Amino acid sequence: MPKLLLFFRDLLPSAPAGHPTSHSVGRMAWLLTVLLLAGPSLNAQVDPLPVGVAGLTHSHVHGIFNSEGRGDIEIVGIVEDNDTLVERYRQQYGFDPALVYPTLEAMVAARQPAAVAAFGNIFDHLSIVEFCAPRGIHVMVEKPLAVSADHARRMAELARTHGIHLLTNYETTWYPTNHEAYALVKKEGRIGDIRKVIVRDGHRGPKKISVGPEFLEWLTDPELNGAGALTDFGCYGANLMTWLMDGRRPLTVTAVTQQLQAENNPEVEDEAIIILTYPDAVALLQPSWNWPMGRKDLEIYGLTGAVYADNGRDLRVRMAEGYDGFEEESVHLDPRPAPYDDPFAFLAAVVRGDISVDPTDLSALENNLTVVDILDAAKQSAASGRTVVLE
Repeated sequence: MPKLLLFFRDLLPSAPAGHPTSHSVGRMAWLLTVLLLAGPSLNAQVDPLPVGVAGLTHSHVHGIFNSEGRGDIEIVGIVEDNDTLVERYRQQYGFDPALVYPTLEAMVAARQPAAVAAFGNIFDHLSIVEFCAPRGIHVMVEKPLAVSADHARRMAELARTHGIHLLTNYETTWYPTNHEAYALVKKEGRIGDIRKVIVRDGHRGPKKISVGPEFLEWLTDPELNGAGALTDFGCYGANLMTWLMDGRRPLTVTAVTQQLQAENNPEVEDEAIIILTYPDAVALLQPSWNWPMGRKDLEIYGLTGAVYADNGRDLRVRMAEGYDGFEEESVHLDPRPAPYDDPFAFLAAVVRGDISVDPTDLSALENNLTVVDILDAAKQSAASGRTVVLE
């Protein structure tokens, strides 16, 4: 019997003389109550998942440092050879310098993480999986999964061969509005069948929002990032649309790109429009580094109404009335329950087998293989001026 239950049992009084049976029943009922009440807390008392951090150049790395205090994970090692960058983060988060290693090989040998979270350029995602997968180390990468379909397919092959989880993290995966929109449309049929989806993502541009120099260096490099705004923010819409379409690939991809800030993004596009067609729906993705304000919003139009996920917490539903009228409801949502509110709590739960990942899920490998195929087709379409038909 667990020590906590033994402690509670010992607090119970002895059975009164002449009433052993009734008191035993009472003791048993009381212990069952303790079990039910203590169960969630007992289950929560598990060792944190040992995680290695591969790179510090991606500013989303702040997320894992801020998440560690929840107790789901423990950062056991950090890979970064830029001493200035290491010191900057060490001053902010106070980690032991002994946790830092110049290479992934050295960190894994010394610290034996169960999983690695990648926070460097997108091109390096492949080499991280190439190293981790044969050693049974699970991997979570920041969006997108890969710079190209060729890289993505190689990563998928390695993950499947060696039986590791390979997850992709998007900020929007943890938005309660997106999941409420999905439930209203896909499960409740609130607005009828989906006919059109519009996804707008982006900000004023990396240089204008003053991202760190190490991040800016590769984010605006077409080889290390795969493209510019098309990759950086186009992946959000492709990920959400693949989810809404139950994993189906689009029939066609059409894209146009522009460079409106040549002085800030000389090697990559900073504006893109991507059109995806399906047998019964169309999606318009608008990734941009030219929005006057940051945004990550989703609009779903059905046969009888529309759902607007304006941001992570604010949702509106419009039901059509007459020609151009509508009735609108709005709601401000609470965060999602753990571990569905945090990428690293989710990673820990997946690795432990507490939850499973369906192929259509936002973090799933299968979904994100389709995302990279869409991004590749969008780049081809923009370069050629033609619509690309996906096989």
